[in-house]
Amino acid sequence: MSAALIVLVLLAVLAIVIVSMTVKIVPQARSGIVERFGKYRTTLSAGLNIVMPFIDKVRYVIDLREQVVSFPPQPVITEDNLVVSIDTVIYFQVTDPVAATYEIANYIQAIEQLTMTTLRNITGGMTLEHALTSRDQINSGLRGELDSATGKWGIRVNRVELKGIDPPPSIIDAMEQQMRAERNKRAAILTAEGERQSAILTAEGQKQSAILTAEGERQAQILTAQADRQAQILRAQGEAQAIQTVFQAIHDGNPDQKLLSYQYLQMLPKIAEGDNATTWIIPAELTKALGTLGGTIGSIPMDGGGSKTRVDYDSEIEDDSVQTEATSEAVQEALDAAKAAENPATSAADVPPAPPAAPEPPAAPEPPQPQG
Repeated sequence: MSAALIVLVLLAVLAIVIVSMTVKIVPQARSGIVERFGKYRTTLSAGLNIVMPFIDKVRYVIDLREQVVSFPPQPVITEDNLVVSIDTVIYFQVTDPVAATYEIANYIQAIEQLTMTTLRNITGGMTLEHALTSRDQINSGLRGELDSATGKWGIRVNRVELKGIDPPPSIIDAMEQQMRAERNKRAAILTAEGERQSAILTAEGQKQSAILTAEGERQAQILTAQADRQAQILRAQGEAQAIQTVFQAIHDGNPDQKLLSYQYLQMLPKIAEGDNATTWIIPAELTKALGTLGGTIGSIPMDGGGSKTRVDYDSEIEDDSVQTEATSEAVQEALDAAKAAENPATSAADVPPAPPAAPEPPAAPEPPQPQG
C-alpha cells in the first residue's frame, strides 16, 4: 500500500513537471525564443504555448515594448578644440526578437558605444556655439545613424535626445561675461533709443510751440497793423474834414490879405519854439507874397450859401505886430548881453547898434461889404 502510494506520488510529480515543461505562458508584448538542442526552433508569441518537454527550451524572453536608456555624459571635442560633456537619452524598440538575440550579444551596450562614436563624429564638425544652438540637428543626425546601424540587429531607434551639453567652467564664465555684455549692450541700445525718441518728441513739441507762437505773433502783428491802418485812415479822414471845414470857413468869411497876414503871424511863435531858433526875420516881400496868395484864394469860386459876417482883423494884426517888434528887441538885447558877458573889456561904444525893426506892412484895403 505504501509502495503504490509512493508510485502514484512520483507519477503525479512527473506529470506536473512534464506539464510545466510543455506549457509555456508568454506575457503580453513579449516574445520567447525556443531552442531545441541548442538550436533556434521557434518564437513564442504572447499567451499559452506548447513545447516539447525535455527537448525544447525557452532560452530568451524579449521585451517588445519601447525602452528608454540614459547614457552617462561622454567627453566630446568640438571643432574649436573645446572639450564638452554630452549625455544622451535613447528611445528604441525591438522589432525582430531573433535578430536581437542572435545578431548581437548585448544590444544595450552596442547602442551605447555606437551613440558615443556617432555623437563625437557629428559634434566634432561643429563649434561650441553651433553645438549649443543646434540640438535638433544633432538629434536628427544621431537618430539617422543609429537607426541605420541597428536595423540589422532587429532594433528601431525612435528618438534621440541630448540631456545636456556642459562646457568647461572657464568657457562657462566667458559665456556668462559675453551674455552680460550682450545684455548691457541691448540695455544701452534701448536706453539710447528711448532718449532719441524723447529728444525727437521734445523737439517736435518745441517746433509746434514755436510755430504756434510765431502764428500768434503774426496774427497779433496783422491785427495791430490793421488797427494802425484804420486809425491812420480815420485820422486822415478827420484831418481832411478839418481842412475842408477851415477852407470852407475861410471862403465863407471872404478872406483878404489881412487874414493871411494874421495867420502867418500866428505861425511865427511856433517857428521860434525850437532850441536853435534864437533869431527869426520877417521877410520884406511878405506883403507882396500875401497879396498874390490872397488874390489867388479870392479868385476861387465860393459856393457858400447863407449870410456872411464881416470879421475885423485890423486890431489883431496890429497887436501881433507890436508883440513881434517887442520880441525882436528882447532877443537882440539878450544877444548883446551875452556878448558883453563874454568880452568884458570891450567898450560899449564898440557894440554895434541894434538893427532897425522891420517896417510894418501896409494895411490891406478893406474889402467891400457883401450885400445882405
